[in-house]
Amino acid sequence: MGQRLKKTVVLVGMMGAGKTAVGKAVAAKLGVPFLDSDEEIVRAANMTIAEIFERDGEEFFRDKETQVITRLLEEQCGILSTGGGAFLAQRNRAIIRDKGISVWLRADLRLLWNRVRHKTTRPLLRTENPYETLRDLYETRVPLYARADIAVDARASYSIDEMAQAVIAALETRPDVLEPAQ
Repeated sequence: MGQRLKKTVVLVGMMGAGKTAVGKAVAAKLGVPFLDSDEEIVRAANMTIAEIFERDGEEFFRDKETQVITRLLEEQCGILSTGGGAFLAQRNRAIIRDKGISVWLRADLRLLWNRVRHKTTRPLLRTENPYETLRDLYETRVPLYARADIAVDARASYSIDEMAQAVIAALETRPDVLEPAQ
């Protein structure tokens, strides 16, 4: 192995960017835990995210999301996948900057649409025109994702493994995050 992760890597980006799949692959390659803030919220609430949104509203969900991200960043060092909206909140960006490093999985709108258009698990896309909704979210969120510490471009031709390697290569440029092999 040889490489040592010094702080939690927080994957941010749009739904469909690959945060969970790529995060699991990066964690496996580095031999560190994979954490998923959405999964933790679902487990704690014993409800799906869509059900939480419907019953308690987005503001309630966002408060829980901040609590979970803070706890995960304090408890252990690993790869943390966040929900697409997590990095939009200034409070979350500050916590992530303070306790980890943010990596934006930057994917273009066409790639994202190809990945999410047939999914029924995206509460924000349950609209009259899901593509337009996705486009609006994309245009609103990209300037905030651009504040991430590192950006790694997703490509339609990349396998999950290739994308994970691209993330690790980006992390290797940061000795404050990933300590090289001795």
